[in-house]
Amino acid sequence: MSAQTTPRDYTIKDAAALTGLPASTLRYYESVGVIAPISRGESSKHRVYDENDLGQLLAVACLAATGMSVNDMKEYVANGQLGAEAAPAQVALLTERRQQLAREAQQIALRQRYVDLKIDYWHAIDAGDEHHAALLGAEASALADELHHTKKR
Repeated sequence: MSAQTTPRDYTIKDAAALTGLPASTLRYYESVGVIAPISRGESSKHRVYDENDLGQLLAVACLAATGMSVNDMKEYVANGQLGAEAAPAQVALLTERRQQLAREAQQIALRQRYVDLKIDYWHAIDAGDEHHAALLGAEASALADELHHTKKR
């Protein structure tokens, strides 16, 4: 015999805890159309989330975690309702997100390299190696210029 599970309803507090999205964000996503309208309790009129709603919220939470804009999330969710015909649009949205994440990763790598150079610089200063410190300082300065330039892109 297989155990049968009974469908369960969740409050907004439950949905927030399970998805990691604050209740205010859940309300906002519903109000702007990122997620479909949530059914309401007959007497309380409070939002009542079901398993399907939670699945949608978890997917949206993952998109939000990538830094995807609200407008892009709305488009992605709407495209998802269209199925295969929307595949090219979905690929385009996700490709743009991947490219933005790559740019962000490059920025983080440059900032980390800058911090590493400054640590090495101060180790050289502490060791009294002014020549090495000057070289590291010049390299850090050049990297700071590169960081400033890439930030404007």
